Amino acid sequence: MRSVGRTLLVVLASGLAAALAYLALWPVPVDPVAWDAPPDTGFTGPFAANTRLADLDTIPLGAHEGPEGVARDAQGRVYVSTRHGVILRFTADGTDPVAWADTQGRPLGLDFDTAGTLFVADGERGLLAIEAAGTVRLLADSADGTRIEFADDLAVAADGMVYLSDASTKFGVRAQSDEQASVLDVIEHGGHGRLIGWDPRTGRASVVARGLQFANGVAMTPDEQAVFVCETGAYRIVRVAVTGAARGSVTPVLEGLPGFPDNISRGLDGRYWVALFAPRNALLDALSARPFLRKVIVRIPMALRPRAAEYGHIFAMDAGGRVLDDRQDPSGGFPKMTDVLETERWLFIGSLQGGTLARVAR
Repeated sequence: MRSVGRTLLVVLASGLAAALAYLALWPVPVDPVAWDAPPDTGFTGPFAANTRLADLDTIPLGAHEGPEGVARDAQGRVYVSTRHGVILRFTADGTDPVAWADTQGRPLGLDFDTAGTLFVADGERGLLAIEAAGTVRLLADSADGTRIEFADDLAVAADGMVYLSDASTKFGVRAQSDEQASVLDVIEHGGHGRLIGWDPRTGRASVVARGLQFANGVAMTPDEQAVFVCETGAYRIVRVAVTGAARGSVTPVLEGLPGFPDNISRGLDGRYWVALFAPRNALLDALSARPFLRKVIVRIPMALRPRAAEYGHIFAMDAGGRVLDDRQDPSGGFPKMTDVLETERWLFIGSLQGGTLARVAR
């Protein structure tokens, strides 16, 4: 019996040693950078907890899912990007969806120009344009000689310039899902995001700014001398100059957000709407200055890793970063919110998952 007991102890010890060695040494795709996460004030002040999104409507997408981006054309029709490439078109009130175009990729952010062309940030393919008949054209899949790995969101200026976020040049959508790629980039915090400008006069794409922490949502400022960019991995919204001597300079506008900002869109009456994908994760914040332990998280099986809490949250700010409106659903009935489109009557809300688009009275 003693021999059996010793053997069992040896087996258990060996198993424990192997598990510890795996957690400490197994190769992972991330090389985390130490940083100090800003204090998390939680749902306080202008973000005080509320239930103003608890009664939103959901609109079925049929066989489609993942309505990431939402946009509207000059006729008031609503367009939605979906997970498997199809762009859906709805009537102005969000009914009667039809499959309008197929990018053959992973369309994310959407925006129209004044001529009625829909520009698409396609996570797999890059920057696309779709004409009124639904014809898809590739405009750019690289910028300054570097491939666009994770085209995420965009904004079209009055002069036709298109500003596109490349969320991560290291963790791309072609290698893994958009959500997995975003998690890896946020955990690493390596500043792999960039803002790209595409010039319709030359057909060329060039880098405006580098070093962003998962560059996500993009919206033109009122004077169009800059764009607002959501830095998901830094819990903030910044202003990036796109013209003149200051081109490429980054200025914080709203920091220390209570969640991960996804897209930002220009609404009505000077408002900018921001969708928060999920609340901040206390463990991830606690490990911000501990790169080794963040590597350990990636080595843990997917099912056991910390997950984003399901919580609905959008807010509106002015051009100076002052919060004007805040709407939440703590129950997470429509989680992982990604985009907001404001019309005269409705707020349409996109999400990374699920087979419905959300709508709530403006």
